[in-house]
This record gives sequence, structure tokens and C-alpha cells, in this order.
Amino acid sequence: MFAILVSAANVALGFLLRSVVAKFFLYFALYFFVTEAVSFLQTSGVLPSAASLAGAFGSIGNDVWYFLDLCAFSYGAPLLVSAYVTRFIIRRLPIIG
Repeated sequence: MFAILVSAANVALGFLLRSVVAKFFLYFALYFFVTEAVSFLQTSGVLPSAASLAGAFGSIGNDVWYFLDLCAFSYGAPLLVSAYVTRFIIRRLPIIG
């Protein structure tokens, strides 16, 4: 009976060490890399800042803004941009993409 319990504990411990702990460290490293890479790209000026986007949208007239607000452009545009950037970053990861 003791051998069966030791064998079951060995299987459970092996599962935890091989799959759960290893995947935790792998995904933590990927998360850390992506967050640091995005913050580096923002500070280096590769990604556009909010001031440059505000200047670009400042020249749009009121009649166009009416239809953009009607279509919820202020909610949808940042959503699309962040989705495309996330898709671009995920496809560049060699393990996932």
C-alpha cells in the first residue's frame, strides 16, 4: 500500500514540476519580456505619443467629428490599434507564433 502512495505522489510531483512550474516560469519570462519591450519602444519614440495623435486629429472638422462620435470612433480606434499591436507582438514570439 505504501508503494502505491509513493508512486502516486511521485507522479503528482512529476506533473507539477514538469508542466505547471516550467510553464509558469516560461510565461512569466514572456510576459516580462513583452512588457519591457513595449515600455522601451514607447520611451525610445518608435511608437507614436498621445501628443502627436492629438495634433493629427485636431485638424478634423466638426462635421466629420459628429459622424466619428456617432460611430464611437473614440472607443474603437484605440481598441483596434492595441489589438493590432498585440497581434504583431504575439506573432513575433517564437514559442507561440
